[in-house]
Amino acid sequence: MRLRIAAGVAALTLLAIMAQAVAMLMIFEEKEEDFIEEILGQQIAHSMAVWQTAPESAFPNTPDMQLYRIAKGAPPAAKIPVEVSALPVGNHEIIRDGREFHVAVRADDSARYILLYDVEDHEARLRDLMLITISAGVLLALVVLLAGYALAGGLASRLERLAARVGEPGSASLVEAGMERELLAIADALDRYRQRQQEALAREQAFAANLSHELRTPLTAIRTDAEMLAALPDAPASVARRANRMISSVDRINALGNSLLLLGREARPALLEEIRLRPAIAAVWESLTIANSKPVSLRLEVAEGTAVAADPALFDLVLRNLLDNALRYSERGEITCTLEGSRLVVADCGPGFAEADLAHVFDRFYTGPRGRHGLGLALVQHVCAASGWQVSAGNAATGGARVVVELGASLHRF
Repeated sequence: MRLRIAAGVAALTLLAIMAQAVAMLMIFEEKEEDFIEEILGQQIAHSMAVWQTAPESAFPNTPDMQLYRIAKGAPPAAKIPVEVSALPVGNHEIIRDGREFHVAVRADDSARYILLYDVEDHEARLRDLMLITISAGVLLALVVLLAGYALAGGLASRLERLAARVGEPGSASLVEAGMERELLAIADALDRYRQRQQEALAREQAFAANLSHELRTPLTAIRTDAEMLAALPDAPASVARRANRMISSVDRINALGNSLLLLGREARPALLEEIRLRPAIAAVWESLTIANSKPVSLRLEVAEGTAVAADPALFDLVLRNLLDNALRYSERGEITCTLEGSRLVVADCGPGFAEADLAHVFDRFYTGPRGRHGLGLALVQHVCAASGWQVSAGNAATGGARVVVELGASLHRF
């Protein structure tokens, strides 16, 4: 911003200087032309008057002027340039050998007089003046650019400090004593916006917490009744299946409520522990396959001596959602879980992401060409951001979805 402000001021300054310089140069050139015409007129009038009494003294005493006389009725002499010999009476401008000449043609009863004036000195002075004007304008524009950059730095630094304070935790007011009117308006608007945002977030968190609490009691009762129905020894098989389906549905609702609560508040690692990577992945996979009989296996390419410093609950949530997604979209084959440097890669053997979905894989409840997404990858991204990790998703070259978690410095080997 500093550079744009300084460049804009410098450009306007240069434009104003150049406009004024062009106007001055035009006026100077016009005055120079009038001066040349006046010199020509005076010189040729003087030469014609002197010729009547002393022809030898009629010629100009400057090397830039040549006087020619053509007697009435006589042909032009060979030394007279062809391009000027036929010029009518008056003042003219011609170009000879790349140089500009002004020509004055007069006549009396005895002859025609032609005065040729080389104005190269005048043109050189005009070019020098133009070069000096342009150089001075550019130099002044550079000075204005540097000065504008330095002056804009004061405003930019105050804006940077204000922006830094917006990102700081806490609810201290951004308004400070001595602020300029424009900065004061920005700070006041940001204060009001932060207040509205905090109030909305508090309402959302309170609603989610209350809803989860209110739903937990009836859901627990439903699950208990379903467990009792499933455990009846004389109940038909269809009743047991429906009871188990009710238990599964209640568990999904509870899991969804917990996920919404986690997304609704800031997920911060409570306690970092050293988690051995390979056993943690194997344990999550085993728990997922107990209730799933798909012909899908896990190929675990993680060395035994690797561990990650993380919150156990949050790291388990990441692993569970990644592997659950991979298992859900794989009908048969092999899911691979690989550690590439500090990157944990989970690749499934399913159809992969649709191209239209790639930009929205981490969006909550996004509906794409292949159906509606849930909260799994949104939770993964939420937890990874809170833990200082990076997560990305795409399609493997051989097919299937591929999710990469960059664990960074939290990964170590023992």
